[in-house]
Amino acid sequence: MLYIVLSKVTVGSFQHVFPIVLAFVFILFLINYSRKNFNSLQKQRAVHYLGWFVSVTLVSFHLYRILFDNYNFKTDLPLYLCSLMALLIPIFTYYRKYVMFEILVFWIIGGTLQGVLTPDISVGFPSFDYFRYWVVHLGLLAIIFYFIFELKMRPTLKSVFKSFLTLQAYVLLMMFLNNLLDANYFYLNEKPQSASLLDYFGEWPYYIVVGQLIIIPMFILIYLPFFIAHKRGKLLCK
Repeated sequence: MLYIVLSKVTVGSFQHVFPIVLAFVFILFLINYSRKNFNSLQKQRAVHYLGWFVSVTLVSFHLYRILFDNYNFKTDLPLYLCSLMALLIPIFTYYRKYVMFEILVFWIIGGTLQGVLTPDISVGFPSFDYFRYWVVHLGLLAIIFYFIFELKMRPTLKSVFKSFLTLQAYVLLMMFLNNLLDANYFYLNEKPQSASLLDYFGEWPYYIVVGQLIIIPMFILIYLPFFIAHKRGKLLCK
């Protein structure tokens, strides 16, 4: 008899590395295939379908939890940043508004990438949560990279500050909802019980202040390759 052990996903394990490699191969294939075979409309549809796949996966997971599991509205609502982006991503992939790209490119690369490098999955393969986690995180990254490398969208320095200010609006919304629900979304009331980067930032509310202070430098670091590529492009055109 075959027994499948559902264990917590650890950094560097096969359950951690394999989906990342699979997603990397997928996005390379998608970009290459799109470049050779798709017209402009087909490219837009392809990324929109991918956006719907990410969003439907997340919604299905939460409906399953509500119907068949012990769903807690104080802790389980899709209000954490990556989940909220996964809910809204079909809107972005349909309208493809540049202002939305300016915000999401920093949120996804700065936030979602951290979730990929240090996954927080309590129950591993083949649980629904395992698939939901990787579809959401890797799907968001695949979408934003498709917009960068195939649809040729690029942020500017102003985008850094637009994304930061919008993040502050999100934080204020989470503070309001936390107070309303007596919850701790975005860890604004206390740090997570498990070990995290916030442990190095002091106790509440200092870890929130420190976290805010490092966001703009992190966003500028994300913007730096775009800035260098833009400058090199100008030099090559001279």
